[in-house]
Amino acid sequence: QVRLMESGGGLVQAGGSLRLSCTTSGIILGTTVMGWYRQAPGKQREFVATITTGGITNYADPVKGRFAIYRDSAKNTVYLEMNGLKPEDTAVYYCAAPHRDSWGQGTQVTVSS
Repeated sequence: QVRLMESGGGLVQAGGSLRLSCTTSGIILGTTVMGWYRQAPGKQREFVATITTGGITNYADPVKGRFAIYRDSAKNTVYLEMNGLKPEDTAVYYCAAPHRDSWGQGTQVTVSS
């Protein structure tokens, strides 16, 4: 059974940084695509970033150059490093193994102006 647990969210001022962590179990990192998604109030969940089995990363246009997704297989953890945060980045952030249809519970990120 795949389990994903996010942590690292919080309140930060615009221009600040946060690092989200996704601790996994029941899955071997590097054998499936992992991703981060977010859902802002009143909006649909949207793609943020993914990392493929080969380590290739892909980002949504609004976060390119500011966010970075990476994994540490020894720690069974996927990270989302977020820099230059903007108020429009405010959302609940979800970790996912989309090809396994597995999702975490989410962590709230709030960016104040």
